[in-house]
Amino acid sequence: MATNETQLAPYQSEYIDLALKWDILRFGGPFTLKSGRKSPYFFNAGLFNSGLKLQKMAECYANRIVASGVEFDVLFGPAYKVCRSLTQGIPLVAAIAIALAKDHGRDVNFCFNRKEAKTHGEGGNLVGAPLKGRVLVVDDVITAGTAINEAVDIINSQPEAKLEAVVIALDRQERASEESPESAIMQVEKRLGIKVYSVVTLNQIIKHMEQTRGEEARKDIESMVEYRARYGTSA
Repeated sequence: MATNETQLAPYQSEYIDLALKWDILRFGGPFTLKSGRKSPYFFNAGLFNSGLKLQKMAECYANRIVASGVEFDVLFGPAYKVCRSLTQGIPLVAAIAIALAKDHGRDVNFCFNRKEAKTHGEGGNLVGAPLKGRVLVVDDVITAGTAINEAVDIINSQPEAKLEAVVIALDRQERASEESPESAIMQVEKRLGIKVYSVVTLNQIIKHMEQTRGEEARKDIESMVEYRARYGTSA
């Protein structure tokens, strides 16, 4: 789920710094989450929306994938039908495949789905490489786990495909509900029997900001620590 949190890898530090620089990681609010909670911070991965930003984001994902050691045959970037922007998954999955080839010498297949099935030509709703073998799903966040179910349904509809793991931008490390001690990510891992890897976690963001921003960001750091104490998981 997360990397070793006692020490951040260089790509994780860079990812957090860029998120702060480009106002992708925002503070203040409060920001209302899908859960109804009022959060003092918001991470909007959809704002990695220029060539340079997408390149940097993809490089960090690629580094996380390599560091995880996960073995897979195809990257899958879902275009969800639920209420979200036309997912980062489509451009991101292609950019990650490029980063893996350029920076790590790994030429991997990638695939994404259309939100609506094509009715002309070859038809169908999948674009890119065949969706078969071990599938690594690329996403930005997992909140309630509802959206990831759509990706699972698509993968399960392909007889030669098997969900291997999921990689996301941020693990907020908060309980899925007041009644549960587990996060949505923990629940997805348990229910599907897979691992969910994140580029960074909330704990890592707090740690990095404490080390690099200090008093300059004291108020924002304290608000995240308070939020974590109230809603965070025990793990």
